[in-house]
Amino acid sequence: MGEYEHSTTVTTGPDALFAYLSDVGNLPHYFSAMKSAEPADGDAVHTVADVGGREVEGEAWFTTDADARSIRWGSEGPNHYSGELRVEGADDGSRVTVTLHTEHADGPGIDRGLEDTLNQIRTNVQANG
Repeated sequence: MGEYEHSTTVTTGPDALFAYLSDVGNLPHYFSAMKSAEPADGDAVHTVADVGGREVEGEAWFTTDADARSIRWGSEGPNHYSGELRVEGADDGSRVTVTLHTEHADGPGIDRGLEDTLNQIRTNVQANG
């Protein structure tokens, strides 16, 4: 099983950043493969994603802990995909860290995807103040 972790700093306060990231409707704005995400019953989320050039619909779970400013998610499937996102205060705003757990073997591709996600988060949040 692979574990991948990347972090970045965002010049936005941790509470505002966490509020943006914990809104399921914002997932497609910062996860490039995600085409749509809609809350379902409980912690379930109905998703549509672009996986290798094809559209895949599915169910995932998405939980938030506002006190810890953390989000956990995952989905069923052959890669045992799950992750965690944490937001912490930093001198110049916030530090956001994404950790991904998967049996998928494309390490360089996963690293690029996490870096792209963090760059998109920084771009979106800093552009909107």
